Amino acid sequence: MDFKPNSISLGISDRCCEANTGCEFDGSLKKVKAEPIFTQKVYDATLVNLQALSTVNNVKFTPNLGRNARIVRILDIRCKRFFNPANIHDPRNLIVDPETILSGGQFIRDGKGKPVEVVGPDGFMSEKIIYADTSECDEEGKGTPVFGTQKVRIKGNVVVEIDAVVQTSSSRKRTVTLTANVPISPVELTNFFELCIPSVFESAFFPRFAEFCNILCETRLATNSISRDISIDPEDGEVRADLLIAICIACEKKIIVPVQLCVLSTGFPQLSPEVSPVCTTFPSLFPRQIDEESRDKNPRPKPRPRLSLEAEEEVEDIFDYKNDYEDE
Repeated sequence: MDFKPNSISLGISDRCCEANTGCEFDGSLKKVKAEPIFTQKVYDATLVNLQALSTVNNVKFTPNLGRNARIVRILDIRCKRFFNPANIHDPRNLIVDPETILSGGQFIRDGKGKPVEVVGPDGFMSEKIIYADTSECDEEGKGTPVFGTQKVRIKGNVVVEIDAVVQTSSSRKRTVTLTANVPISPVELTNFFELCIPSVFESAFFPRFAEFCNILCETRLATNSISRDISIDPEDGEVRADLLIAICIACEKKIIVPVQLCVLSTGFPQLSPEVSPVCTTFPSLFPRQIDEESRDKNPRPKPRPRLSLEAEEEVEDIFDYKNDYEDE
């Protein structure tokens, strides 16, 4: 059984929350200093918006409305993509699968025909390395254009919710939210783009290509008519509807180059920790700066103190309480 000597108050009062980054700045420029960071720079980027339409018929909604019920008004229709957090490979997950072919450049391969991928800022192997002969444009001090053809494949399900005013057999009216998990017919879209890459000869790193997409959906009744698009079984109130679903996609493509930047900083963020009744000190999560300029400002930390008398007594009380609990 879990041992909980003290009650815990989460302090949650709202359905939503606000984030805490740990970054605080009082406006004093005396706290601003230069820090070097090794990061990824966007050399060029382009944004493409795509859309596709899908008509789905005879979609079953839940729950059933009951015998002789009818819908008198539609208040709202919502659509969102389906995603199963317990299985990222669930075939019902609505996904965008982009495939890009370059002209005027090429993706570096590993000798077995597979493009070499490197870690992107998302922590996944999401960037491909590009090579092109940039010598001609290097002489003019400009970037070299590469052209691309992208195929975007869409597949998966969306969740449709309908807020409807329903009139029952007893002439009473109530608001009901109808829900359906709707499969989308696989769609393939094509678009073209141009990007500019830097020199492959004047850098220790080859440029990298990154692309990522986001997707949402919008829906309505196929003909915007309740009588034509919605059918209700008079026996059990099962609802079926014809829908028009629009898939809206935004894809961004970037040329990335690794760089070292010197940025102005006010120091490392420090979060306010939750108070513990036992420990008096805790370990550091990040190392201290040890360069010559910062050494005098950050003296060597003092040895970790032992528990205070009050803390030692509280620890003994807690363990005595736990032993009594186990004896019972």
